Amino acid sequence: MTEQIYLHDKQAIRKLQDLATEINICLFCSGPIGGDRESCRPMATSGVDEEGTIWFMSARNSEKNHEIAVDPNVKLYYSHPGKSNFLIVTGMADIVYDREKIRELWNPLDRTWFNDGEDDPDISLIRVRPQRAHYWDAKGNRMVNFFRMVATVATGKTVGEGQEGDLMIR
Repeated sequence: MTEQIYLHDKQAIRKLQDLATEINICLFCSGPIGGDRESCRPMATSGVDEEGTIWFMSARNSEKNHEIAVDPNVKLYYSHPGKSNFLIVTGMADIVYDREKIRELWNPLDRTWFNDGEDDPDISLIRVRPQRAHYWDAKGNRMVNFFRMVATVATGKTVGEGQEGDLMIR
């Protein structure tokens, strides 16, 4: 049975940090969210700070940066490929040009997109301040969850366990 758990403040931030950094890749949606011109692309999470702010590296003149300049509303969809863990974050984004923060968040894999390393002048940061977040955490890998589902069907009793709820960050 899925337990409804609503986390606040530091507990909510810790859960957000755990899920966003473990899952790492999200579908980052910008532009008029839900509209015809909504634009989504996969992006790697660079970090989640102690205030619950989610950080991404982005090319200075990317389309997503231009979309955020016009409309700062974004939605992030996280889904763990090996577990039944999901996170949806709705927030406000802005573009940050902070060399020190770039160095702090830099990961050697970022060189894939920024050939000149952490000093690449094309790097900008996208800062997402969550306004709402909801998570599902099924507690186990897909195989375990599959057997729980089969047992539920076979016995008629719910065998699944997990949590879901809202994260109240601010």
